[in-house]
Amino acid sequence: MNNIAQSIIDAHGGIEQWRKFSKVRAYLTQRGALWALKGQDGVLEKTTVTVATDTQWASHSPFGTIAARSEFTGYRVALMDGAGQVLQERNEPRASFDGHALETPWDALQLAFFAGCAMWTYLNTPFVLAWDGVECEDVGEWMEHGEQWRKVRVHYADSLEVFSKAQAIYVDAENLVRRLDYDVQIAGNTAGAHYVSDYVTVSGIRFPTRRRIYPRMPDGHPMAEPLVVSIDLDHITLL
Repeated sequence: MNNIAQSIIDAHGGIEQWRKFSKVRAYLTQRGALWALKGQDGVLEKTTVTVATDTQWASHSPFGTIAARSEFTGYRVALMDGAGQVLQERNEPRASFDGHALETPWDALQLAFFAGCAMWTYLNTPFVLAWDGVECEDVGEWMEHGEQWRKVRVHYADSLEVFSKAQAIYVDAENLVRRLDYDVQIAGNTAGAHYVSDYVTVSGIRFPTRRRIYPRMPDGHPMAEPLVVSIDLDHITLL
């Protein structure tokens, strides 16, 4: 990783500390306009999310009343019962979103894919910058909330399943992540501005516990409404 990635990762606890663990688990509360729009309101409003730190894997448990848990690996998504038996599964799940617009409803497996992809990326940021094939560069200053941030352009490796390969991270004077930008290609290339705050330190790693996602305008600034997704994390544990 380059010096930019190193400085951001160091501010969040450092790669050596991060690599002592293989999973992150947290209690998750999610709200916002997206879930009803997709016909999945309340399914994952309150659940526990677990993501791997050394491979692309995520799980939500319970998965509403539909399943005991979900399993996301990028190339496959599945819903499992309490005994670990597969209830539903889909290989190459991204292809199921072909032709989708923002308003297109999701089935349960599509929700599992979106939620797994999202939370894996969020909880592994910024440490994913150290992964092979992930590149980043400083593209200049950005003023927001009366503060001067740095905008860092990120390009994710082809091997990683993410919302879009080209994204951006904004960091403050302490090199803490304050915002993420991406285009959700599986929802009609919807542009999002994703704000993070309320950091806590867990086992030497700094995590934001509050996330708020708004539509992003062409000039890079967010719209005040609607609140697309809200995410609150509690009881974060490194395993």
